[in-house]
Amino acid sequence: MADRYLTTRRTVVLAAAGIWLIAATYGLARFAYGLFVPAFRADFSLDGATAGLIASLSYLAYCGGIVVATVLSPRVGARLIAALAGVLATVGTAAIAAAPDAGTLALGVALAGSSTGVASPPLAQAIGRSVKPGRRDRVQTVVNAGTGLGVVVSGPVALLVQGDWRWAWAAFAVLSVVAAIAAAISVPTARAERSAGPPRRRLPAGAGALTVAAAVMGVATAAVWTFGQDLLQTAGGQASDASTWAWIVLGACGLLGAGAGDLVSRWGLGPAWRVLLLVAAATTAALAAWPGSPVVAIGASGAFGAVYIGLTGILLIWSTRVFEERPSTGVGVAFLALAVGQALGAPLLGALADVADLRLAFVAAALVTLAACAVRPPRDALPGAAAG
Repeated sequence: MADRYLTTRRTVVLAAAGIWLIAATYGLARFAYGLFVPAFRADFSLDGATAGLIASLSYLAYCGGIVVATVLSPRVGARLIAALAGVLATVGTAAIAAAPDAGTLALGVALAGSSTGVASPPLAQAIGRSVKPGRRDRVQTVVNAGTGLGVVVSGPVALLVQGDWRWAWAAFAVLSVVAAIAAAISVPTARAERSAGPPRRRLPAGAGALTVAAAVMGVATAAVWTFGQDLLQTAGGQASDASTWAWIVLGACGLLGAGAGDLVSRWGLGPAWRVLLLVAAATTAALAAWPGSPVVAIGASGAFGAVYIGLTGILLIWSTRVFEERPSTGVGVAFLALAVGQALGAPLLGALADVADLRLAFVAAALVTLAACAVRPPRDALPGAAAG
């Protein structure tokens, strides 16, 4: 069975293709919406609730994409589904670039958002089936950190086009084409093996806690991703260039989230989960308290980027251990719950900002983040208990 695993060189190639696919789908096609919310609100006359609703369409489309990809990846293979994710990112970002009205913008955001849901399960399937067991956690979290890379790329592009957001999204479409091609070439097929034994339970022990944890985290983190730029520019009065630099730092520090696998190995899933959630709550609260401070904007954004990617990496490891036999299903369950939480959180926080204050919405998000600490990984998901 050992010869079914990829060589070191091919593992590196898979990791590189996976990082870029995640960068294009998550960092560009999905989360870059938050970078351009102030421009979209101005050009399409959007209030906070509507801006949040459009963001929620991305998360809802993500939910649909992840269900489809979770079902199809083990059957038709990881390579085809991963390439499809790149195609959806290309179509969605191109639609945003050409959007003549808010309706077309919403359609493009939904298509772009669906690409993220389609991307994660096949990559988890490919890594879970093709990478040697001792390397899997590290490769999974390194690929997951591609979100930070995409966010880093989106910031300089926004600065380069000097406020003309259509050119930025056209550039994102081109980069998404590259990601689709890389996935089609480098991701192995990695279909699931058919089991000859009796059927297993659909939801293994620990799936409930995993789902709740991911959903609560989704609600909590929707504030920074959707309204972070809006908070800094409206409540904080910072210039768009200054807030964009905070976004770039967020993405750059997100690359540190690649170390989540090593963190889990040292501390265990439970302690790592709670510590990173506490940091996420503190950074969200800090942005609410001092939105006009460039130092706080840079520092809190950077810390949030690192812990967010770290937390999603922990969810990824957690899910592949709970669903050890079907890693794509585990990732699908966890990331679907995360997206449902974000889909609920974005419009609710936007509505709270409209009726009260955007800073209050961020305080509420920080409190929800603290609530997520109450959800703990089960014992059988701790290091060494169910290692793949």
